[in-house]
Amino acid sequence: MKNLGQLMKQAQSMQTKMAEMQQKLADAEVDGASAGGMVMVTLNGKGEMKRLKIDPSLIKAEDAEILEDLIVAAHTDAKTKVEAKLAEEMQDVTGGLQLPPGFKLPF
Repeated sequence: MKNLGQLMKQAQSMQTKMAEMQQKLADAEVDGASAGGMVMVTLNGKGEMKRLKIDPSLIKAEDAEILEDLIVAAHTDAKTKVEAKLAEEMQDVTGGLQLPPGFKLPF
């Protein structure tokens, strides 16, 4: 039973760390860019877009399709960075414990 009690303590500690990490990530902002920084997207740690900046030289009616593609590319860049940051934070919380494939935290 002693091991069970210790396991429960560890689980509670990990739960507290997870809550702290989720708040930290929610407050974090990550920038993604395309076209050499002419299109910039800022996402929070939840992957929500917070800001979009477009270089005025790109705003031309005939270039709308290109601009749309650049926005998607910048968003993808930022989203990849958010996911990398989440993975890094998870490593800290789990102490390097490898989670089973397909098992994602936070839930």
